[in-house]
Amino acid sequence: MTMMLDLRAAAIAANRFGFGAKQGELNTIASDPRGWLKQQLVPGTSAPGGRPSSAQLATFLQARQEKKDDVELAKMFQKELREDFKNQAVQRSLWAADSQTPFLERLVQFWSNHFTVSIQRPIVIPVAVGFENEAIRPHTLGKFRDMLRAVAMHPAMLLYLDNAQSVGPNSIGGRLRDKGLNENLAREMLELHTVGVDGGYSQTDVTEFAKILTGWSINRDKDPDPGTFRWRPAIHEPGRKTVLGRDYKEDGVDEGLTALSDLATRPQTARHIATKLARHFVADDPPQAAIDTLAATFMKTDGDLREVSLALIDLPQIWSEPLTKIKTPNDLVISAYRTFGITDPKFGDGLIAGLRLMGQVPFNAPSPAGWPDTADGWVSPEAMMTRIQWALVAGQKLDGHADAREIAKGSIQPVAAESTMFHIDNAPSPAEALALLIASPEFQRR
Repeated sequence: MTMMLDLRAAAIAANRFGFGAKQGELNTIASDPRGWLKQQLVPGTSAPGGRPSSAQLATFLQARQEKKDDVELAKMFQKELREDFKNQAVQRSLWAADSQTPFLERLVQFWSNHFTVSIQRPIVIPVAVGFENEAIRPHTLGKFRDMLRAVAMHPAMLLYLDNAQSVGPNSIGGRLRDKGLNENLAREMLELHTVGVDGGYSQTDVTEFAKILTGWSINRDKDPDPGTFRWRPAIHEPGRKTVLGRDYKEDGVDEGLTALSDLATRPQTARHIATKLARHFVADDPPQAAIDTLAATFMKTDGDLREVSLALIDLPQIWSEPLTKIKTPNDLVISAYRTFGITDPKFGDGLIAGLRLMGQVPFNAPSPAGWPDTADGWVSPEAMMTRIQWALVAGQKLDGHADAREIAKGSIQPVAAESTMFHIDNAPSPAEALALLIASPEFQRR
């Protein structure tokens, strides 16, 4: 009985905090599920390779300028750009599927979604994966203020939310050029990234914060170091500004850094972050006690995300019930690749095809709010039929390469209903057994 309880906790640890268990991994986790998670929270863990986003963006800016008058060359360039992005997205997913620190990878992807940039703006395509590796990953176990600053200064975010073109009306540039203030970054920083929609800010606060962030731009193709952050004092709005009751004096780029640090440590921010973490890891409608614990840890540790992640592991609510969360398509595909041990890039086309079929291509969220994190965003009759269709195709492709019964024992059995295991054991064919495993409620949830 004790071993079964340990295996149940192991299944929760592997699925709720990670992307499922590799074959044989549940028995390892079962000896100390919480310890298995805590030992993954080590700063400096390696990351997928790839060119720096500044180099990618520089190439994009230069090529766009060179090819703007040649339609055919422009089309070819766009095709190459999207192929390169697809390869990076595949590498990212396979990295998570094969990771020895899957909890850390889930945290990276959680924060990447919190600070969404989307390739629905084509300018983001060359920098989306680099944004995650450069602005998110290095700070996932650090201070929230450092991540917030890195995000706000990254070219991907400055371009996605138009701040690179924002000009203070009373700046030198504002008086000389027919350009004005853009409030997109300021609004999303308040509404989505820090204090939240109920955080007590007004439209005046948005405008004032947008003025603070004027001058935060990038180096263009003809500038030195194209594709990198650039402070442009000539378009920065001069004078004092007030955001959420705090005054900020004219102080160049440090003015914005100070404002971001203040936002990062507000109680409203702690509450907003805690709610999103509890919703992601505990339940769609998270218990208030879990939110309170995470918010208190955030405030007590000055926004130390490693400490908040450790507090997450120790939440009793997270271990009380398995399978409270529906897997997003991203989670489902990565967990299938992890469970079946598929890590070869030659399967990349199938990985992206599955994500496209189910509506979640990486870095392609429909808005700055990111991908939905509750079941109602992913569960509908049509969506469930698509998932079943994908499971059937996957079962056929895996036929002859995996035994559904053995895979089920090493993945879902500790939390599976007897009827689920019965149907897998008695499926008419190996391919159908594999499809039943992947389409089962226990595999579709975490």
